[in-house]
Amino acid sequence: MKIGFYIMKQKMLGRKRYPLVLMLEPLYRCNLECTGCGKIQKPNEILKKYLSVDDCLTAASQCGAPVVSIAGGEPLIHPEIVDIVHGLVNQDRYVYLCTNAILLEKFFDKLPVDPRLTLSIHLDGQKEHHDHICQEEGIYDKAINAIREAKERGFRVTTNTTFFDGVTVDEAESFLDHLRPLNIDGMTVASAFQYPAAPDQDHFFGRRKTMDFFRELLSKNHDGKRWNFNHSPFYLDFLKGERDYDCTPWGNPCYSVLGWQQPCYLLDEGYVNTFEELMEKTEWDSYGHRNHPKCRDCTAHCGYEATAVEDSTNGIGNMITSAKAVFQ
Repeated sequence: MKIGFYIMKQKMLGRKRYPLVLMLEPLYRCNLECTGCGKIQKPNEILKKYLSVDDCLTAASQCGAPVVSIAGGEPLIHPEIVDIVHGLVNQDRYVYLCTNAILLEKFFDKLPVDPRLTLSIHLDGQKEHHDHICQEEGIYDKAINAIREAKERGFRVTTNTTFFDGVTVDEAESFLDHLRPLNIDGMTVASAFQYPAAPDQDHFFGRRKTMDFFRELLSKNHDGKRWNFNHSPFYLDFLKGERDYDCTPWGNPCYSVLGWQQPCYLLDEGYVNTFEELMEKTEWDSYGHRNHPKCRDCTAHCGYEATAVEDSTNGIGNMITSAKAVFQ
């Protein structure tokens, strides 16, 4: 509801481009070296950098997005991550703290149990597959144990899953069913997007395969009653190929130790110092699967979820359809 009112306000002000989710990367360092991640491939002098608390809160204020997703790297390595989270919650923003959960048990007594804070736990499949992606044994068990304790303590918890080429629909179905007894508050899913910095370039879905995969997988969701996805229903329609959207990368701008990243969280086409510069100096029309070869196979939520959310507020029919799907 809050995001809906925010969108309506932007439309009333006549703004064509506006942010929904700030992708905040206060560091690039991580305690894992996952095969599909390019963030930790940065040079050592960059991996040693951190955003300050003031940097993070100022970026959120500049941007104005109602939601902040704190990623990285592994955010819990940041020495001031607790202050960053508290500061963003005090700004009345909805915060998703993305983590592999290795260090999470050390923070349960420090993070606020607040409906505006969600712990987003990285899980890319069941035990053997997830540990293989993370290139370390035992990571899956640590994540599952952390989810259980977080829920017992009253935290809001979601999972964040990337499906790589080679994962079958049956395997994905079994994995999602395996999460149901954990009583998590939502699941985020995506197919792996091939970008140049990723160390493994051989296990990414193409665009057509992504839609074939999700069309079959989501057909098993029984009108949304089997799995609780933390996505807008129109974005799930897009993943199935039932809606055709253009990318709106300004909907999920990314701020990191290098500045405001052009044009999006996944592509590195340059950096600027302020959010205003990002909006004014980025050649937005040059990106998206219709316009740029690097974007050809992308279906990532950082590019298309904002498009889907904006579409859900276009007309009373779309608003009713979206509301029904959410409240089911």
